[in-house]
Parts: sequence; C-alpha cells; structure tokens
Amino acid sequence: MTGRERILNCLEKRPIDRLPFMPITMMFAADHAGVPYRAYATDHRVLVEAQLRTAEAYGFDYVSCISDPAREAADCGAAVHFFDNQPPALDESRARLADKTELARLPMPDPLGGTRMRDRIEAAALFRERAAREYLIEGWVEGPCAEAADLRGINALMMDFHEDPAFVADLFEFVLELGLRFARAQIEAGADLIGVGDAAASLVGPDLYEAFVFPCEKRLVEGIHATGGRVRLHICGNTRPILDGMGRLGCDIVDLDYMVPMDEARAAMGPAQVLLGNLDPVAVVRNGSPEQIREAVAVCHRQAGPAYIVGAGCEIVRDTPPDNLRAMAAYAHSFPLGEA
Repeated sequence: MTGRERILNCLEKRPIDRLPFMPITMMFAADHAGVPYRAYATDHRVLVEAQLRTAEAYGFDYVSCISDPAREAADCGAAVHFFDNQPPALDESRARLADKTELARLPMPDPLGGTRMRDRIEAAALFRERAAREYLIEGWVEGPCAEAADLRGINALMMDFHEDPAFVADLFEFVLELGLRFARAQIEAGADLIGVGDAAASLVGPDLYEAFVFPCEKRLVEGIHATGGRVRLHICGNTRPILDGMGRLGCDIVDLDYMVPMDEARAAMGPAQVLLGNLDPVAVVRNGSPEQIREAVAVCHRQAGPAYIVGAGCEIVRDTPPDNLRAMAAYAHSFPLGEA
C-alpha cells in the first residue's frame, strides 16, 4: 500500500496496513536537503526536492507545499521580509489593511497571476509529476482568521471584533474568496488535500469563534470539498474552548496542538473524526528520547482510537534529532488500524 492509498483509506474508513504518518516539516526538510530556507520558501523546485528527500528518508506518507503563511498576503501587496535561512515574515507595522478603507479598493489577486501563490501551485503540479502515485499531496491555504490577521495585523483584528464587527464580516468575505480560489488552483494542479492553517482562531474565544470564524471556516471546508479536495485543519495553540466547533466543520483531518488532551478532543468530536497529533514538538519530539517518544505516541493513539494519524502538535523543529523522528515513524509503521 502506498502512502497516498494509506491516508485516503484511513479517511474513508477502509482497511489500511498501518497508521499513516504525516508530520509537518518545513525548516527540518530544508536542513535535511542542505538548502537555505529562503530558497525553500521561494522556489517550488527546491521545496519539492527537499520534501521528497525527507519523506523517503523518514517514511512519511505524504508531501506538502507548506512553507510559511505569507503567500496570499504577499500577493495582496503586504510587506514581507525575507531572510537567508529563516521563514519569511509579514511586517505588521506596515499591514496591508492598516487603513481599513483600503479593503474596498483591494483587488482580489489571481492565484496564478502573482508570484508567491503561483509558486505554491507550481509545487503541487511538480509533486503530481514526480510523486502522485506514492505520496498524498498536500496544498495549503491560510484560514479566514489567520489571513484576516495577516492583512490587518493581529492586534488590530482583535480590536476590530469588538469595535467594528461589520468590517470584520467584510474582511472575512474577502479572505474566504481568496482562500477558495487559492485552494481550487492547488487542487487543479495536483493537490489531494488542502491544509487550512488558522492559528489566530485559537485566540478569539468560543463566542467570537462561533459568531465570526466558524461560519467562514465551514464555508471554506465545504468549498474545498465541492472542488474535489479534502481538508486538514491546523489551528496552533490551545483550542480546547472551540473543540466542539472544530468538530462540526466536517474536516477530513483535525490536527491538535500539544496543549489539547487527545481524549478531550475525541469526546468533543466523536469517534469518526480523524485526529492527528499531538506530541509537543520541543519537549517531547526534539528533547525526548526515542523510547519516550514511542510511549507518547502510544498514549495519543490509545486516547484517539483507530481514527488516528501519527504526527506532532505542530511543525517538527529544525534541530530535532533524526532518531527521534524515526521513533515516531517506527510506531506508525508498527501498528495497523485499530490497534493501540
């Protein structure tokens, strides 16, 4: 069974030979391939080669187009700083929508017409050319709350929820359409699944989540499904107050960060939701021993039950010892679906 078949069978509740293994690697992958991170984040050919090398070396079941959250915002004209060997960073002091009235004049970018979104789309196409039979291909978009924060600035957006909810509603409509266009282009290029990174959603609390974020995330998920893609939701941080809403989105996979007890998420989302995670990327995956890592994955697996994919709570840290990542892989490779 190929990695692609394994993940798809897991999502469709069909028999699989073992647990899927889908850790997020970005800087780790670039370092493994011996390339500076600026090249990884700006040249899809470098990213694809690094992902394929990492997937082969560590027994991954998928490859991913993810590199940083500044793709969509950059093509909207946001100020982005690039560094030789660190991820690109948005300049919040010069947020694209520091002046709210700019939203009415902000053109909707064509994902194929700019530079940074197009590069990710080209990564999906190159993955399809080189690895579509062996690995599941993951594209990536920013979720509505995260992208709104990227364009407006995180602090300003948090104030807007209370001071100008009508503006937030308009902004969310814009970023929803942007996300759907970007996701659709990646699916057409070759992505099987779209990761939706919505880290800022963990900051708003359950009331604002239900009022603003959930409806927009729900429409994004439904739109991706309508295009033929699957969805992996990734919200960094403590999402315990919004677990119920996350479970109602209908995502194919829900990632859990290490602050969220796996058994609590399972209780909130029901037995059918496929959960991924949620080892602490630093305290456990980077700093633990291989035996401690295997034990930690076993706890996650036991609490999650059979609808489970092995991974960390967030990105594998770039200086993680290779044997520690191999320990995670060894657990996944040893257990068929239903065993714990």
